[in-house]
Amino acid sequence: MNFQELISQRESIRNYDPGKPVETEKLRRVLEAGRIAPSAANRQPWRFYLISSIENLTKIKTCYQRNWFQDAPHILVVAGKRSAAWVRPYDGYNAIETDLTIAMDHMILAAESEGLGTCWIAAYEPVKLHATGIFDDDEEIFAITPLGYQKAGFQKRGIKDRKAFDEVVSFV
Repeated sequence: MNFQELISQRESIRNYDPGKPVETEKLRRVLEAGRIAPSAANRQPWRFYLISSIENLTKIKTCYQRNWFQDAPHILVVAGKRSAAWVRPYDGYNAIETDLTIAMDHMILAAESEGLGTCWIAAYEPVKLHATGIFDDDEEIFAITPLGYQKAGFQKRGIKDRKAFDEVVSFV
């Protein structure tokens, strides 16, 4: 599929098959998409955690209590160190959020191209995530997503409720 089809068909998935883990090759391609993402001044202030073991999934899944989240065979966590990110000298803007957003978006689109479901989650409890002992104390957890195959029979909605082109684009 071409890129326009990919971004048009991608949607947040809230329906995962817990009994169907993703093949290692596909997981590596998704993670590689994040690894090669651009970052300000090429600082790459990120770390990607692919949680797949039952023990760590059990710990991680306490941070977000939706039933569909509990079914995911993998959880991808994007974290970074603010101290490692580029800082704009004029006003002190730290690019950590921008860098991690780009990396996460690359991985979500790569997952879609592999036939996998994701759902960007920001409504997790960061204190619970840090309490798992998986992450460094100075890492900020930026976003998480379940990663996996949809349950058999699941159909995407196929309809995106978006503002009209002219409402969001200005040619000046």
